[in-house]
Amino acid sequence: MVVGAVASRTELAIIGSGPGGYAAALQAADAGLEVTLIDSGPIGGVCLNVGCIPSKALIHTANRRWHAIEAAAWGLTSSISVDMATLSDKLVATTNTLRHGVTSLLRDAGVNVVAGHAHFARHDRLSIAHGDLVSHLEFDNAILATGSRPIELPGLPWGPTTVDSSKALRLRELPSSILLVGGGYIGVELGTAFAKLGSDVTIVEAGDQLLSGLPSELARPVAKRLDELGVVVSLGRHVISIDENRATLSDGSSVACEIAIVAAGRHPNTDTCSAEQAGIKLTPTGHVVVGPDLSATDCIYAIGDVTPGLALAHRATAQAEVAVKALLGNNVTFDPAAVPAVVFSDPEILSVGVTPQQATAHGWPVAQFPHIASGRAIAVGEPSGVTMIVSDPHGTVRGVHAVGPHVSELAGEAALAIEMAATVGDLAATIHAHPTIGETLVEAALVGLGRPLHVRQATR
Repeated sequence: MVVGAVASRTELAIIGSGPGGYAAALQAADAGLEVTLIDSGPIGGVCLNVGCIPSKALIHTANRRWHAIEAAAWGLTSSISVDMATLSDKLVATTNTLRHGVTSLLRDAGVNVVAGHAHFARHDRLSIAHGDLVSHLEFDNAILATGSRPIELPGLPWGPTTVDSSKALRLRELPSSILLVGGGYIGVELGTAFAKLGSDVTIVEAGDQLLSGLPSELARPVAKRLDELGVVVSLGRHVISIDENRATLSDGSSVACEIAIVAAGRHPNTDTCSAEQAGIKLTPTGHVVVGPDLSATDCIYAIGDVTPGLALAHRATAQAEVAVKALLGNNVTFDPAAVPAVVFSDPEILSVGVTPQQATAHGWPVAQFPHIASGRAIAVGEPSGVTMIVSDPHGTVRGVHAVGPHVSELAGEAALAIEMAATVGDLAATIHAHPTIGETLVEAALVGLGRPLHVRQATR
């Protein structure tokens, strides 16, 4: 191993080039800082390369096949086959396009991108290993944005037929049978996609509900659709072992599976960078203890999956702006009123702010508009959803939740309404285009005001 004896220096070192890391690099460079961005993997991190982007491309493709099959009910008949190798190549091409775009932005901004694995040597110094070479970098400030990785479960070691969600997006052949270990949003999204592509899918979830943590009103239509797709859902059980394409469950039953995809949570990547050498404190779960301005020490900040809270790309991007402003000396805090969560299931789910269950505990009203009365939902043949608005006693919007076609696109408007302290009356008075799913926000608001338009008063 060759070790560089003399350390170089930068004003800001950023470890990790995911949505939080590269956003921080671009914003800091725009502010005039000398920025060094370090990552041992491709620019864009998990989200861009083997997570958010390729998984949504897979889901979109699977939906195309399923829509072609369903089209028979609308008078259209066709035959369709799946070439998994071509699909896999297309997913790679999609991520390459976006990664090249981000790389160009970093280059044009003057960000120094360094390939390598970074470790803290002390509170203001990094050791960066790249192959047999080790270099050193001293910094004035640093941002830790190393993201997270899938949890490896006891008794289910990674192997050729037991893979994580990232490797599931690189399959070159369509498995005849798939076991999803974990019924969270990753398991549900991948399970739905592969079922639509033609695999026999089983989802095993240790809890008593799919998509635990989300309102049951949102999870139920998704569970119903999974059943319609032929997906077997096994709740209240966990996988003990997998041997010769069969998985043994905790109740003694077994499930055939050509491949098992473990999607049972993620662990923050704070144990790979010698955080303790820099004086960074960690929680029992391995997350970085941060202040309101996301500072972990007097010169190190942490953003994204390594911080406590929802592991979401858009949250990391928002944190990046706060961390950069803070290290520049601004008095800022990361305290959003709303961080939207979306699930690209079938139907899609949006959840932001106070949940219906929390509202009930507070005695706050929850206005509901069923999509069976939505012109757009009926037109596209997906009327099983609902849009709900939670408001406080003053009529201020405190939560928005929906399940239905394309409701992920309502996330921005829903979060804006909460951040701006809009009232139910404000939503009701905002003209939305017809026929769109966005109209369901107006319809739910009208229900909340006691003057529903397309549903009867009893719906409230």
